[in-house]
Amino acid sequence: MSSDGSVLVSEIAAGRISRIQPDGRVVTFCETGGGPNGIAWLADGRLLVCQNGGQSFGLRPWPLDIPGAIPLLLPCGPPEHPVTPQLQLVSADGTTTSTLATSFISTAGEELPLARPSDVCVDDAGGFYLTEGIAMRGRMRGMTGLLYGTLDGGLRELVYPLELPNGVALSPDGGTVYVAETRTRRVWEFEVLGPGRLGRGRTFATVPTGGPMNFGGADGLCVDAAGRVIVATIGAGGVTVFAPDGELLGAITADDPMTTNAGLSQDGRSLFITLASSGRLVRVDDWADALH
Repeated sequence: MSSDGSVLVSEIAAGRISRIQPDGRVVTFCETGGGPNGIAWLADGRLLVCQNGGQSFGLRPWPLDIPGAIPLLLPCGPPEHPVTPQLQLVSADGTTTSTLATSFISTAGEELPLARPSDVCVDDAGGFYLTEGIAMRGRMRGMTGLLYGTLDGGLRELVYPLELPNGVALSPDGGTVYVAETRTRRVWEFEVLGPGRLGRGRTFATVPTGGPMNFGGADGLCVDAAGRVIVATIGAGGVTVFAPDGELLGAITADDPMTTNAGLSQDGRSLFITLASSGRLVRVDDWADALH
């Protein structure tokens, strides 16, 4: 969220980053092409963008093409104008977009192409943690992981394998990085020993199922100043909130099962939730009081 109260959102299907004004007006911040996903501001005012390469979208049965599914706007095929999956760098005014990285060094020491960058968060040292999404090839899907990068040092893999890693965020003190695995509903926590150096990891929490066919998934997440972890919850719709020790504190429900991300206002009192299949951004004021 910007100091003027506006919010930046990525529109994967439209290939752009948009700014939502406090009065609800939508203006284009930048045209990235492809499919921009997770975004994060750098200290110098530039924007990091996870560019997944793009897809075409249409109504599809969800979560599976079997009786009981519901139609949602979802990815349904290759993009008309594909972009190489990459980490993009956008100027502070949104006028220029450049490629920061298209590959990474794996835990095995191999240089591999980025498959589908998903989400990103920036640490106090100016580096950033990046999740690699999933690459589908026919009936096969790849395993990916958690990466760390710097503006001048490239990307390297820290954790492998993860099952469809998605949201990533740091604790208020920077001592823990949280990673959501969409397909398993699991949120991992990893001890941060230093910039890009991880220690012990463990399962932090698991989000509930809900909606059609009692399906579930953990998508984007954020952490407030008190260390509470707020996870966008696919299936049930809305967000699930956990205490710093992993205790379930409650949920805020939404009417779109494809709830994909959450972010906080600068004062931490308002929560913004993206409802992807219906194309909406929802604001919940005094969100902690809305938990149930």
